[in-house]
Amino acid sequence: MFFKKLRLDIAAAKKNDPAARNNLEILLTYSGVHALSWHRLASGLYKMHLKLPARMVSQFAKFLTGIEIHPAAEIAPGVFIDHGAGVVIGETAKVGAGTVLYHGATLGGTGKEKGKRHPTVGENCVISAGAKVLGNITVGDYAKIGANAVVLTNIPPHATAVGVPAKVVKINKE
Repeated sequence: MFFKKLRLDIAAAKKNDPAARNNLEILLTYSGVHALSWHRLASGLYKMHLKLPARMVSQFAKFLTGIEIHPAAEIAPGVFIDHGAGVVIGETAKVGAGTVLYHGATLGGTGKEKGKRHPTVGENCVISAGAKVLGNITVGDYAKIGANAVVLTNIPPHATAVGVPAKVVKINKE
């Protein structure tokens, strides 16, 4: 199971990064792939109610990769974190397969709410560099979030959202 997910992550990197030359290079040098692999270990520990060891693994992974993913976050196989420095994915976030997150992207909360407080990002989305997607909101499948956008409301499928606060500027259903 671990290796199947790893293969999907490597394939996503190869698909989304024109600089990726081969699978071995991706496996050895891509911090996003490393962070997702560490996340799966931390997530497994978290699901076994070993929350402190899970958090320790996630913090170690953050130290190694510069990418912070809470062990309880749900991330589908085949997500690609490109140039991952500064990416933060919160505890109740969900990220669909085929999604690409660029450096500095945050899937975060807006305060001290209880329960679901982080975003749900659909499949095949793009969260651009520095974008902040905050709160218990949904980003629909195939949506694109522009660089440095601050998303505070739901974004429909196939939409492009930009700005602070983010506004939908285009919906492309092609």
